[in-house]
Amino acid sequence: MRRLGLLGGMSWQSSALYYSLINELVAQRLGGVHSADLVMVSVDFAEVERLQAAGDWERAGELLAREAQGLEAAGAEAIVLCTNTMHLVAPSIVAAVSIPLLHLGDVTARAVRAAGLERVGMLGTRFTMEQPFMRDRIASHGLEVLVPGDDDQAVVHRVIYEELVRGVVFERSRAEYVRIIDGLVARGAQGIVLGCTEIELLIEQHHVARPLLPTTRLHAEAAVEWALAP
Repeated sequence: MRRLGLLGGMSWQSSALYYSLINELVAQRLGGVHSADLVMVSVDFAEVERLQAAGDWERAGELLAREAQGLEAAGAEAIVLCTNTMHLVAPSIVAAVSIPLLHLGDVTARAVRAAGLERVGMLGTRFTMEQPFMRDRIASHGLEVLVPGDDDQAVVHRVIYEELVRGVVFERSRAEYVRIIDGLVARGAQGIVLGCTEIELLIEQHHVARPLLPTTRLHAEAAVEWALAP
């Protein structure tokens, strides 16, 4: 088994889900009392969120690049960045280490294509929906990515930062997300990418009619496939 380096804390809620999923998947594959070979760093999300809000992506990239170097020094053989939004600074991380970054955009795109879909809607933080770093990465695989309009983007973002990153789940917020998803479906989305790890705390497949692409689970599954590859 190859050692994975988890770069998390953005937020710790989603990182805990990554840790649980990866270990559960390894146990299912190998049986017995097997668990994943991991090293993990969990940064203070308050500092990262401050840099996000200020648009200081250069410093945010430098911060995560240093942490990735620490994971490599601890024996990690690949990096799993346990957040969608901070893939915006993935190039800084890739440049700082000599081990691969298992990019969430590529993992998601492969899952979309495997599901036989060509056009998907994507929910995420405002940064993920507004900026092209994730949409373009997915689209580079020959797919079309739709995002909500500005007002609905504001709703999705607020729920993530004011509720989900704190582990708070409200039924009224779930209803708003379902309404927004229905709007994307009406525009032609054949499936919905949950492009923020915390959204999986709120929306599950039984809440909507179209296929969901839960990026945390997809990323965890890809990480385990890589770790267990011969």
